[in-house]
This record gives sequence, structure tokens and C-alpha cells, in this order.
Amino acid sequence: MSNLETFPEEIVCTEGDHAEAVEILAPRMVPLGGPRAMPVRRTLPQKQRSLIGAWCFLDHYGPDLVPESGGMKVPRHPHTGLATVSWLFTGNVAHRDSAGYEAIVRPGEVNLMVAGRGISHQEFSTPDTGVLHGAQLWYALPEETRNMAPTFQHYAPEPVQGEGSELRVFLGSLAGSSSPVTTYTPPLLGAEAVLHAGGRLELDLDPSFEHGILLDTGEVSIDGTPMAVDHLHYLRPGRSRVALEAGQTPARVLILGGEPLGEQIVMWWNFVGRTHEEVVAYRAAWQAEIGAEPADAPAGNTYPDGAPFPRFGPFPEGYPAPLPAPALPNARLRPRG
Repeated sequence: MSNLETFPEEIVCTEGDHAEAVEILAPRMVPLGGPRAMPVRRTLPQKQRSLIGAWCFLDHYGPDLVPESGGMKVPRHPHTGLATVSWLFTGNVAHRDSAGYEAIVRPGEVNLMVAGRGISHQEFSTPDTGVLHGAQLWYALPEETRNMAPTFQHYAPEPVQGEGSELRVFLGSLAGSSSPVTTYTPPLLGAEAVLHAGGRLELDLDPSFEHGILLDTGEVSIDGTPMAVDHLHYLRPGRSRVALEAGQTPARVLILGGEPLGEQIVMWWNFVGRTHEEVVAYRAAWQAEIGAEPADAPAGNTYPDGAPFPRFGPFPEGYPAPLPAPALPNARLRPRG
């Protein structure tokens, strides 16, 4: 998924402070596109907190009536230095990327696209989708893997049944279930938990992780404190256990976690880099490759960081026109923290 904001903010991601045991991150509404702009609720990144482990982006959308909204229509766009994680509750999304991977994102099955040094892809809800509901997440790649070749993985986790709950672990390990998906990043966690009405789920946590729990639907308390729907609840490192309890109706949460990344990164539009110059170069390469702005091809058809030319291609003809990059801000992009 692309960040379709016309004027994306420079996001400088750091570990943040861990003064509070629980921090509540409210969503902001962002139009995703389509004929009537399907809205998404974005809880990462924001000025209050930019990272949870390596997780740096979370869009939560739906239930969206596709015949009314037009659904997800995100033409080809670029990524660098990150991985995208697609997770659906209802509906289907068709994925295609410049590394040659095609896949249908289905409920309960994770699609992981590692952008590495550069990739481009498109995502469209399928014609048979009536209701679209799910989440799109990104995590930042660390220095040692951020310039790797792009790749793609798919995994359908088996549900872990509990008394009044069902858990699907799509990345990392939790409650005795482990995902085989390679993340190319410090240890990471991604899971969906569905609680029956009145159901309770107690989980042992890795105390070296920081965690984020998003309430999708229903009423849930976390360690006895009510959660807010569509909000992301941050738990600082040091916790070894958490208890989730549903109210009078079924509920669903997303559970994210990971070791603090320990690196500063600049995220602007769909790029993750380390310096102003890197992000400017990524944008220039994309604009040149799609014919939006002129630029010379790199000497020897290889970029200074070793990425081949074209960095974000090739892509077959006959698909919707790619998204051009927005204009850079007037100020210099700065890593901070």
C-alpha cells in the first residue's frame, strides 16, 4: 500500500521514551484513493510515537463497502528500506510487484513484501470483494538488510484455539505458535486474536519487546482497563504478561511487537532511508524511471549503493499508470533523536 498523502510529512523515527506503562495512540483519517477516497485510520507513524520495535506504519481500514467507496485502488508505487505486511479480515486484494510476484491477499493469510534496495508494486481489491476490512503495516529494515534484493513471502498460519479465543501468529512467535516467515529484521511479532463474547486470553510476552495492541472491533479490556476502538495501545519493554478480556460481544485485536530497532531512520512518502540525500536520490530515481522527471541513468547501470538500474522496475505494460512522487518539503530531511 502507498502513502497517498499529497504533502507527506517528514517522519523521523526513533525509539521514543518509555516513561509510561501504557500509551494510547489515536488514529487520524487519511484518504486512500479510489473514486470516492476510501478512508483509512493511521496510528503509525505519528509525532507521539514513530516506532514499535521495527514497526513504522499501520493503516487500519473497513469494514468498507466496496460498491460505494470503490475499494482499494493503489496503482504502482515504490518502496525502499522497509517491508510491507498485508493482513485482511474480509475481502481480497490483488498484489503485483516488479520482482515478478503476483498474489491474492486473503483473510487470515499474510503477504510479506520486502522492498530492500527498491521495489514497486500495485494493489487493487478484487472484483468479487463486497466488503474490505483489514490492516496494512510496514516495518523498517535494519542497516544490514536494508539494501538487500527485494523478495516476497506468503503464509497461512494455523489458528491456536483457546478457551474463548482464537490466535493467528503471522510473524514471530507467541503462545507456542511460530511463523516460518523470514523478516530480515530484529525479532518481530505480528498476530491477530479473536475473542468470543466474555472470552479471556492471557499471553506471555517477551520482556525485551515493546508491544502495540490495536482494538479492531468489540469491547476489550487490557489488564482490566478498557481499550479504545481503532486506537493503538503501546506497552513498553519489561512486560512479561498481558491479559485481554472481551465484553458482551465478540472482539478482535492485532498484536504487534519487537525489539527496539536501535537505529534512527527517516521515512518520507514510501521511502525509508538514513539521510536527506538518500531520500532525495530515491525520489529522483523513481521519477526518472516512470518518465515524470528527467535524470541521467547511473554510470554502469548501477546506483552508488549497488542497486541495479532501474531500481524500482521493470514492470509489465498494460497496467494502470504509476503514481508520481509528491514534491519534497522545502526543509532538509533530518534524522533526529
